[in-house]
Amino acid sequence: MKAAEELRYLVLAIQREGNRLLAAELKPLGITPSQAEVLRVLRDHGPLTLNALGDLLVCETGNSPSRLVDRLVARGLVQRDIDRVDRRYLALSLTRQGRAMCRRIVAAEDVLHRTIDRLVRGRQAEVTLQTLRAVAGAFPAGEALARRRAVA
Repeated sequence: MKAAEELRYLVLAIQREGNRLLAAELKPLGITPSQAEVLRVLRDHGPLTLNALGDLLVCETGNSPSRLVDRLVARGLVQRDIDRVDRRYLALSLTRQGRAMCRRIVAAEDVLHRTIDRLVRGRQAEVTLQTLRAVAGAFPAGEALARRRAVA
């Protein structure tokens, strides 16, 4: 197997397993990993317009930001207000319930992160992160994650 092919499949395997573990932790909350990402991005970077939110999301491309937001608005976790900078746009932000849900999401994510930390303990994770950032940075999802890191 070529190194590039193995890297691609290793990333896919880790993504699938990580998403499966996270979905299991989020299931009692009634939130999908993609919805959790929207809430976390709004918590960390909001309020945002729908386009700005979409530019920061890494979740599966089949999940339209507008559909994700619609579901979260219907659940009372996200609110739409007139944007303060440009009244032609709507600004998305968390409701009080959305902020409370984010605290529960962070706790669920921490379970996954502790698992990953145990798996990489004693290894040079920074070198791996640099390699993954270089590869991911060539793609839109990697660019979205880079934008989130730059703002944080």
